[in-house]
Amino acid sequence: MKKNQIKEMNKNERNERLKELKLELVKSKISSAKAGSSKTKQIRKIMARIMTINKSEQEELKNK
Repeated sequence: MKKNQIKEMNKNERNERLKELKLELVKSKISSAKAGSSKTKQIRKIMARIMTINKSEQEELKNK
């Protein structure tokens, strides 16, 4: 998921996607323990992007 795609989402959509990613992360960790996977790294990066955009929007609202 690219930064532009995340910015196009509204706050509720981002929060829903974040919840979905958290579930995916748990499932990925379980499966990676069995087989070994780099998917957890990708999921964590997307989660970080979403949280960063959420935080920057909050700061913009405070500054207004």
